[in-house]
Order: sequence, then C-alpha cells, then structure tokens
Amino acid sequence: MENKNVNVVISDGDSFYCHELSANFNPVQFVLDFKSITPRVDPRSADTPTISIKHNVVLVEPFHAKQMLGLLTTVINNYEKQFGAIEKPRAIQIAEDNLKKSQKGAAKAVKTDVSIPSYFG
Repeated sequence: MENKNVNVVISDGDSFYCHELSANFNPVQFVLDFKSITPRVDPRSADTPTISIKHNVVLVEPFHAKQMLGLLTTVINNYEKQFGAIEKPRAIQIAEDNLKKSQKGAAKAVKTDVSIPSYFG
C-alpha cells in the first residue's frame, strides 16, 4: 500500500466554561446541553437583574454516550487517585442547606409542587 500525505485543518472552537449541564435523549441520540450562566450589570436597567445564558449543544449516538461515560469514569478515578476524592465544596453545601431551610418556611406559607430552578449552582 502506498503512503499518501493528507492535509488536516483543525478549527478550534471558542473556550467555554460550563456552569450547568442538562442531558436528555430520544431513540437515536443523547442531547448534552452545556450552559454558561453569568449575571450581568446593566446600568440602564439597574432595578432589573440581567442574566446572560449561553449554551453549546452536543448530540451523540447512544453508543458514543456510553463510551464517554467510560472515559469520564476512568479520568475521574485517575484524578482521585492522584489528588484525592472530589467532594462538594463547603460553600455549595451551605447554600443548599440555606435554600432547603427557606423552602421549608415558604412551604408552610404557600403549599406548591412547583420548584424554581436555580441558575447559580
């Protein structure tokens, strides 16, 4: 077999820090939605908070999703062997505890089954 040269062009995407991830599926693919959520200050509307949400969606076949799971499991296990167990940051645990307490107080005042998503962890 004859060796042939091939030119490869790689286009790098923009760097993207993910704060939140949602994963869904349908019969033929998994849908991974990586979200970056950033509060913004707009001096023109100081009374109304502004939140900027950017997202990148990645679609993968079920077989590839399972391959990703195996890869992430291996990488996380190697990370924890080298650096120790990955644990939830204390600040997040405190914020979750405070949210639960405030929701219990609110539940006594108004009974509802609707939960409001938090975009800040």
